Amino acid sequence: MELEPKSSTRSRKSCINFMFWPWKSLYIDGYVNVDGNPICECYSCYGGIDCSLFSSNCSANVESGDPLFLEPFWMQNADSSAVVVAGWHRMSYVFPNNQSFISKELEKSIRKIHAIAKNAITYGKYIIFGTGSTQLLHAAGHALYMDNNYSTKVVANKIPYYSLYKLQTEYFQTRHCEFGGDSSMLKNNSDFAGNVIEFVTSPNNPDGSLDSPVLNGPNVKHIYDHAYYWSHYTAIPAPADEDLMIFSMSKLTGHAGSRFGWAIVKDVNVYTRMMEFIDLAEMGTSKDVQLRALTLLKVVAQGGGKQLFNFAQQILTDRWKKVSHIFSLTKRFSLQTIPTQYCTFFERTREPSPEIGVALMATYAWVKCKRTEDKNCQEVFRVAKIIGRSSRAFYAGDCYVRFSLVMDQQDFDMLIHRLKELISQEYEASAQYMSI
Repeated sequence: MELEPKSSTRSRKSCINFMFWPWKSLYIDGYVNVDGNPICECYSCYGGIDCSLFSSNCSANVESGDPLFLEPFWMQNADSSAVVVAGWHRMSYVFPNNQSFISKELEKSIRKIHAIAKNAITYGKYIIFGTGSTQLLHAAGHALYMDNNYSTKVVANKIPYYSLYKLQTEYFQTRHCEFGGDSSMLKNNSDFAGNVIEFVTSPNNPDGSLDSPVLNGPNVKHIYDHAYYWSHYTAIPAPADEDLMIFSMSKLTGHAGSRFGWAIVKDVNVYTRMMEFIDLAEMGTSKDVQLRALTLLKVVAQGGGKQLFNFAQQILTDRWKKVSHIFSLTKRFSLQTIPTQYCTFFERTREPSPEIGVALMATYAWVKCKRTEDKNCQEVFRVAKIIGRSSRAFYAGDCYVRFSLVMDQQDFDMLIHRLKELISQEYEASAQYMSI
C-alpha cells in the first residue's frame, strides 16, 4: 500500500480561507453548491467534499511554471494586500489627471521596487504596462520590426530557449519577419546581411543561466527577457541596464493570474511604438489590475523590501537543496550546475556553505537522462509518476526534462516523494545485479 507523502500543508486550497474572511462573498468566483456556498478547491492528489481523500496513484505534476510557492506569504499579508474596488471606481478608459492609460503611482512603485531589488536601472527610461510579459514581448518585437525596411530574422539567444519567441513570431506572421532558431544559426552564417532581433533570456528558462547576447553589430537589436531576474530566483551580480528590458509581476509576487507586466525602454521611438501597439490592442491595461499591482508592490516595499525576497529565497533554497541532494545519489540522471555568483541584494556570494546552508537555487530543475536507452526523458519520468515539461518544448531534443520548483508545497512534496521512489528503484536494481 502506497503511503501519502509527509507534508505540513493542508489538502484544501480555499475552504479555510472563506471561513475567516468577513467579506468572503466577494471571492466566490469558482464552483458553488446548491446553497450558493463555495465548493472546496483541492490541491493535486486530493479529492472529496472536504478534499480529505488522497489518491495514492497520483502523479507529481511539476510541468507548469505557476509560482504558487508564494501563496503562504500573501496569506500572511492578507489584510494589507486585499483590494476591494467600489463599483464607481476607475470607470473611465483613462486616468483623469493626465488622460493616460498608466497609473503614475504604479509607475513610481515599479521604479522603487527595482531600486530596492537592485536588479534594474530605471532612471532616464520609460515604463510601459502590458498584459503580462507575453504581450510585451510581442509589442517589443513589433516596435523593433518597424525600424527595419528589409527582412528581419528573430532568434533566441541559445538552446534551450523559451518557446514563445518562436510561436509568437510564426503565429502573427509579421511582414518581412521570420524566426531563425537560436543565435548560433546566424553566427555561423556569414552570408546573412539582414536585420536581426535577438531575445536574450536572463536568467534563462529553463536552465537558469545568466546569459549575454551572442550577436552584436549595427543590424542587431536585443530584447532582454528579465522575468526571473529577481533575487529569489537568481543572484543579482549587477543591476540590468539594457535598452529594452521586460519584467513580470507573476514572477515577482506570484500573481500570474493578474496578467501584469512592464517594459523598461530607453529609446523614445521604441517606447512610442510599443505604446501604440498596447493602445491599439487593449486600450491600455485594466485599471483594476493596475490597482491590485499597486497594492501588492506597496506590500513588497514594506520594511525595505526584505520580507518577500527573504521568504521566497528561503523556500527556493530549501527546495534546491533537497532536489540536488536526491540527484547527487543517482548515476542515471544529472542536474544543471548553478555557478557561484555574488548577489548585490543579499550582499553575499551564493555558494554551498555549511554555515548558511545551500544558498544556490533555481526556478526549474533541468534534468538530463544520461543512459542511452532512456531516449525520451519526459517519458521516463512519466512512467515514474512525475509529469515534467519535455525538453522538446525548448528545442533541445528529448534527453532533458524540466521540473518546476515554484509550485505549491503540496506538489513539491509529491515531487520529492516520487523522486525518492525512482532513485530507490535504481539502487534495488543495482543490488540485484551485484547479487547475481
